Amino acid sequence: MEFLSALAAGNQAKLIVQVLSNEGVNPLTMALAVAAKHCGGWFVCFLDQEQDIEDSKSQLSCYDLEDADEFMHGNPCEVITQFKNIDFAVIDCKFKDYLRLFQIIDLNRRGSIVVLTNHVRKGNGAGFGEVLRGKRGIECVTLSTGEGMELTRIGVTCNHENKRFHVTYEN
Repeated sequence: MEFLSALAAGNQAKLIVQVLSNEGVNPLTMALAVAAKHCGGWFVCFLDQEQDIEDSKSQLSCYDLEDADEFMHGNPCEVITQFKNIDFAVIDCKFKDYLRLFQIIDLNRRGSIVVLTNHVRKGNGAGFGEVLRGKRGIECVTLSTGEGMELTRIGVTCNHENKRFHVTYEN
């Protein structure tokens, strides 16, 4: 989670979105809220219908993070369309319609990052990078951690002499 928070903050993400399954607010949620506050950005978290928005906000208020966040109920596939130019998105693959989100999410074309968590490659376990593979400007690195994580960087194809996309993972 520190890696993802640092990645969001390091890329100066102004709009950070997290789509949760029914597991609720977790340490990653707090880490992303910290990144949004650090960058002067906005953090939006989509909660399952059963989760209490006030309880979620109170968990972040303990750390003085309530000014840069918003919690929403509803189907993320319907509500996410109101957000444009998303810079950083974290999607929990335990959310049943995560593949549909790939088609409708409006990402910042100048540079954005999509992270899938709880990603398992079985059946229709296609990743975001696989959906976009072959399109110009897409760089994808898959990290195998826990139940699975895929990180996809989207933006203008970089000049590899000047810029690099490097991921190091240690167990």
